This record gives sequence, structure tokens and C-alpha cells, in this order.
Amino acid sequence: MGLGLQRTPGGRRLERELWQRTPPSARSTASMAGSIAFEKYEGLGNDFVVLEAAGPLSTELVTRICDRHFGVGADGVLIVGPAAHDGARARMIVQNADGSRPEMCGNGLRCVALHLAKQAGVDRAEFVVDTDAGPRRCKVERRDDEASVAIDMGRAERLGEYRTTFDGREYVFERVSTGNPHAICLDVFPDLATIDRLGPQVSAAIPGGTNVEFVALREPRAFDVVVWERGVGRTLACGTGAVATGAALGFTGRVPLGEPLAIRLPGGTLEVSVGVAPFETTLRGPARRVFGGIVAGRLTPA
Repeated sequence: MGLGLQRTPGGRRLERELWQRTPPSARSTASMAGSIAFEKYEGLGNDFVVLEAAGPLSTELVTRICDRHFGVGADGVLIVGPAAHDGARARMIVQNADGSRPEMCGNGLRCVALHLAKQAGVDRAEFVVDTDAGPRRCKVERRDDEASVAIDMGRAERLGEYRTTFDGREYVFERVSTGNPHAICLDVFPDLATIDRLGPQVSAAIPGGTNVEFVALREPRAFDVVVWERGVGRTLACGTGAVATGAALGFTGRVPLGEPLAIRLPGGTLEVSVGVAPFETTLRGPARRVFGGIVAGRLTPA
């Protein structure tokens, strides 16, 4: 089940070679003369600015970069930096468009994995990336600026239920952690206007906030999902949310554990698998480099 975090034969050698093959100029996007070089990536329309730095950036800088009218425009910034332990290729730090720092981002990690493979000039690679939710093994199959990336997403954890009444109707949410916290509604699929009002209310009611998903069954083992993401709002896709949805469906007996599921989000489809206890999970989906550029400013740390 999953890609596993066990080191494959030659895995350490591959990670070392990937790093050695990365041009020194590509290991840092901070440029001279008060400008920042960046790369723009997307995974099913969940879009990110990718840049390299030693740690998180100031909220002011992140919000300015993510502003869709006066900045580059993105759902968040993905910071690629030195690995936190010997077995990893790099570290990913995620900052949402409002500057907040979630623990994990599945769509973002696929983009970072493609970014690292491009830097190394390889079409196929397997390596570990450190995240705030722990190490995650990625398997990349790349063609130019696009890739299919499979990720070992770790264990899903069931956190209980949250119930609320909204506009005279009761909503029951299964709470699941997949590195990020999620609250998934499996029985009611409201319209988008309702989701835009209910999502932030549910998120605010749970300590620390949570992402909120609404799920509709369209055909066996294929589900439509709309996500309201903390720190961002309603998004086109959410990788950890797709995995959490698969886990919630399995935990509640709506689908068998261990079978692949198609999670269809507004931006496209992700393949999710959730194993039987201890509920190891995997995620597979696309990533694409959109463009690169320069934005005025300096890499101001948080």
C-alpha cells in the first residue's frame, strides 16, 4: 500500500545525484538589485508561486505576491529550501494567500516535485521531500513542463464529527487529518453560494481552523468534491482534501478501504487510495509549470 518511505536500493545515491546535477544558479531564486525570480506552477488549477528560500516569508510579501490584481496571483507560495534530514531531497514550506502556514499541501507538493525534477534535468525520479506534516515520498514521471506525480501522503486520522445547523438545515461533517485538518460533509451537497457562506463558519468553529469539503456521489467510486480552504477560500482543487474525502468515505463504510477512488474537483480529477488500518494513503495527479518571471522586492523572512 502506498509508495512507502522505505529507502529503495540506490535511493540515497539518486538523491545525491539529483542535487549534484542541479545548477547552483537554480538552487536560489533570490536575485540581485531588489528583485525575486519565481516559477509559477499549477495542479488542477490550484496555482502556486514557487521560489527558493531558507524559511517562511513575511505575511506582507506573501499576500503581495499572491494578489491576483497587483501581484503574480496564486492560491499560495511554495518555498523550497534545504532538507531537514539526510534522507530528503529538499524541504517544502507552504504559505497560503493570506500568509498563513498550513501543515501540508498535496497539489503543492506535486508542483514542488516537478520543480525538483526539472532542476535536475530528469524525466523520472523518486525522492523524499520534507514538509511540516513530515517526510513525503514522491514519484515523478515528467514530460517537459508537465508531470504525473504520485505521493505517499502518510496516514489518515479520524478526528470525530462536527455538527451544525445552517439556514435551517443540519450538516454533519466527518473530521479527518491528512497532514492538514479537514471537515467533510458526505450527505448534503449545497449550492456554491451556500458553500461560500458555510465553509468559513465551519472553519472558524474548529480550533486552529479547518478545510471544508462537500461531496456528491456521481457513480461508483467516483465523487464530485467542492473545497473551501482555510486561508484561501473556495479553490479549484485540494490534494489533502481529496485524500481526506477518500478516508472519510472509507471510515464511514461508504466505500471499501484499499480500492482506488476518483475524486473529481472543479479543476480536474485526482486518484486517491486509502488502505486498511493504519490507513496509509496515496495521491496521484498532474502538475504543470506555467511560466517564470521576476517580481520586485526582497525575500523578507517571517
